[in-house]
Amino acid sequence: MDLGLKGKGALVTGAGAGIGKAIALALALEGAAVAAVDLKEATALATAAAIEAQGGRAIAIAADVASHADANRAVARAVEGLGGLQLLVCNAGITQDGVIWKMSEAQWDRVIAVNLKGTFNFNQAVSSLFMEQRYGKIVNLASINGLRGKFGQANYAASKGGLIALSKTLARELGKFNVTVNVVAPGMVLTEMMQAVPAEFQKKALEETVNGRFATPEEVADLVAYLCSDRSRQITGEVIKIDGGQYI
Repeated sequence: MDLGLKGKGALVTGAGAGIGKAIALALALEGAAVAAVDLKEATALATAAAIEAQGGRAIAIAADVASHADANRAVARAVEGLGGLQLLVCNAGITQDGVIWKMSEAQWDRVIAVNLKGTFNFNQAVSSLFMEQRYGKIVNLASINGLRGKFGQANYAASKGGLIALSKTLARELGKFNVTVNVVAPGMVLTEMMQAVPAEFQKKALEETVNGRFATPEEVADLVAYLCSDRSRQITGEVIKIDGGQYI
């Protein structure tokens, strides 16, 4: 399916691995030029190289999404390097799990800073540009645990729940400027991050699914690519789960 992304500029955070890398590659395959943003320059460069290897165009940007200054700098570099920016995908996220009575202030602060403030930073950084050009697609990555909560993930669930509320608010604020804002909420996905999840928790999550399998990063990326296209122009303020039925 041709999603009509040729000539569009896309910025993807957390593009160095996992879901973020799959999204960057998928958008590039659909014709978008991609700014691959990651905390580490080496991983951002690797994703950019993978895009170029498949015939696409990409630039690599190292940035800490929790930094407001880094976010603004990254957006400015993407606009300059890609010749414009129409698509933003905020995927960068971390976990630092612990039950509430053992969670440190530092664990709480860092997860909120990366997952929630990081999304705010980039959404705000593109808002004036998207409003001025009267066009933009924003997709923010949350989690089903931001909808239901999760034992041992007070910080993570709170950050993703806040991200959902932020996205719904921005859909209202930016809609009249022809800007859509949507949320993709995966369940367990087969990524490097999942390998750190204890086997018993993986087993329980698999049992929650109705189709007996976890999503792949590429499946999440396909959904994101659709939401970045004009085929989804009537969809905004939505939270779309991709979890094999875990949530139900």
